[in-house]
Amino acid sequence: MAATLPRTANSASGYLTGLLDYGETRHRYAVILLTVLALLAFLPGFSQVPPVDREEPRFAQAAKQMIETGNYVDIRFQDTERYAKPIGIYWLQVAVVKTAEAVGLPRARIRIWLYRLPSLFAAIGVVLMTYWSALAFVGRRPAVLAGAMMACCVMLSVEARLAKTDAVLLLTTTIALGALARVYLAQRESPGAVTKTSLTLLFWTAIAVGTLVKGPIIWLFAGLPAIVLSIADRNARWLLALRPLVGLAWCALIALPWFIAIVRQSGFLFLSESIVGDLLSRTVTGKDGNWRPPGFHFLLFWIMFWPGAPLAAVAAPQLWQMRGAADVRFLLAWIIPAWIVFEIALTKQPHYVLPLFPAFAIAIAVAIERRALSTSRWLQNATVGWFLLPLGVFIASVVFIAYAGRSVGYLSWPIAAFATTIGAFAWWLYTNREIEQALVKAIAAALLVSIAFHGLVLPALAYVSPSPEIARYLRDAPCSQPRLASAGYQEPSLVFLAGTQTVLTDGRGAAEFLRDGGCRYVAVESRQLRNFTQYAENAGIRYESVGRVERLNLARVRRATILVFRAPMQGDRAP
Repeated sequence: MAATLPRTANSASGYLTGLLDYGETRHRYAVILLTVLALLAFLPGFSQVPPVDREEPRFAQAAKQMIETGNYVDIRFQDTERYAKPIGIYWLQVAVVKTAEAVGLPRARIRIWLYRLPSLFAAIGVVLMTYWSALAFVGRRPAVLAGAMMACCVMLSVEARLAKTDAVLLLTTTIALGALARVYLAQRESPGAVTKTSLTLLFWTAIAVGTLVKGPIIWLFAGLPAIVLSIADRNARWLLALRPLVGLAWCALIALPWFIAIVRQSGFLFLSESIVGDLLSRTVTGKDGNWRPPGFHFLLFWIMFWPGAPLAAVAAPQLWQMRGAADVRFLLAWIIPAWIVFEIALTKQPHYVLPLFPAFAIAIAVAIERRALSTSRWLQNATVGWFLLPLGVFIASVVFIAYAGRSVGYLSWPIAAFATTIGAFAWWLYTNREIEQALVKAIAAALLVSIAFHGLVLPALAYVSPSPEIARYLRDAPCSQPRLASAGYQEPSLVFLAGTQTVLTDGRGAAEFLRDGGCRYVAVESRQLRNFTQYAENAGIRYESVGRVERLNLARVRRATILVFRAPMQGDRAP
């Protein structure tokens, strides 16, 4: 039986703590509470933010092309192969978009929020699976806190709103490690005990789906803890409870057919690009300019895992002292080996260590339940982060809205200010040893930060991103089936919104594109304008001006001035 958490005199009367009391009473109430919390954290701004260059629209465009071509094996962005990642996320996105089309949603193929739905559902699943995994370590109340920390986690809030692989990968790794934890702890308590078939099936299914979503990386997240625990315990027999031969056969049954199909279609190009060109190159080189020194993930952790990060610092010393306990040992094996690998790897991006965050949330829940938080004043000062991050969001929202020149995000200022106040209150509560109440207040502050930043600040991108405005000219074209060429501005979001046949070129190429006339438009960035006009004049290519787009190219962090021209309609005169 899990130990009862300490309660302060006024905790039951507090509304937020009252919600925690509600979630503690029954399992289904905990699930309802966490689901609602996740929706409140992930939905603001979900459908309002335009495609975020560059990776998101590449994934969405590849899925869109599958629908257009009917080829659900090959992965392409226009004519370029996208073999860095397997097929899983594309199939999920295709399923959502085709369902939306089947129910009559207009222009479903260019609604980016539809492609984000797999990430949203996966993120909600992560919150619930963190809670489920935590139940193997702690009682229901701290398990709810673990799930709530993930619901308001900064990094997961970002990934839940992006049409990429990482939220789905996180769901599969959380399921796999939660199942692995149950197997390990059961075998430590009763060696040789028979493991439920449903548990082993869940583990291997998660591994197989994770492989289809992001390749072999899930084997690293699940394999490293298994290896480290077997070495530390000097006993690997507990792994037999997973029925590895049957499990590997099940994985092959799920994942192997597509891998065989893509190898038959592409030869060994897929294996070369996914393993050598992507996985290995990220380990030994700074792929795509993303080299970072060791310590990068550690430094970023204090923002990416907020609001749980401050308590991770406070809990770490005591948890290390408790490493002889089987459950704590498992959590440390989940976190430390993979963390070291990603700090050593030369290519680093913030989301690489995201699959370790549920373990941090569960470890904090363990420390809270067992009153194993450090009393070091120096470590406790980390909780000032509950105040500093909302303050940073408040300042950033002011700067961004002022820079973007839009008034749509002004409402974010009072919300961010309120979040800052609650964060400061959480900090004060912790210094007075009101630990549970402090964490609940910090989670509330994180929820307000998500509403302010994702729901009010980031939707301003719809007014500052060039791609939606350029695509609007095509939708309003007075002719059928307009086509576009873009000179200078070549972001993937434009291809997604304007159509697969969009030509990315230079000024001369844009002029040539207009030569054949018809319903053709060109978007010419100011730096390519002279090249375009001179070549068109020398070649006698006629065109007419349609409009001007002045926006922010956030992928390059600079303002972009883009002029839109079209081939003259019948009866138009040359400029």
